[in-house]
Amino acid sequence: MTADTPLGGRLDDDDYPAYTMGRAAEMLGTTPGFLRAIGEARLITPLRSEGGHRRYSRYQLRIAARARELVDKGTPIEAACRIVILEDQLEEAQRINAEYRRAASETSDSSGSHSG
Repeated sequence: MTADTPLGGRLDDDDYPAYTMGRAAEMLGTTPGFLRAIGEARLITPLRSEGGHRRYSRYQLRIAARARELVDKGTPIEAACRIVILEDQLEEAQRINAEYRRAASETSDSSGSHSG
């Protein structure tokens, strides 16, 4: 990010809290009450503006959209939030396992090539 464009990096940042509660609810096709409920369920924790208003990032909106899909299919909101959290934890664990397998494979490949 250069001094000439101080906002340049923020506009592309998935974690930048760019959206107000009203705008976030509108983008998700839901209500501010839904956003408050998933916040209370600790699925997402919005940042607060200087005035104390909730602000959401694109990443948080994607997570909220996943929960909304489940709720729209009849899943209770608390259960939907728990499912999304567990899906994220599983995805992260799978990513870490893949990294470990890759590192182990590279280690065994390099140690095998030195014997002769």
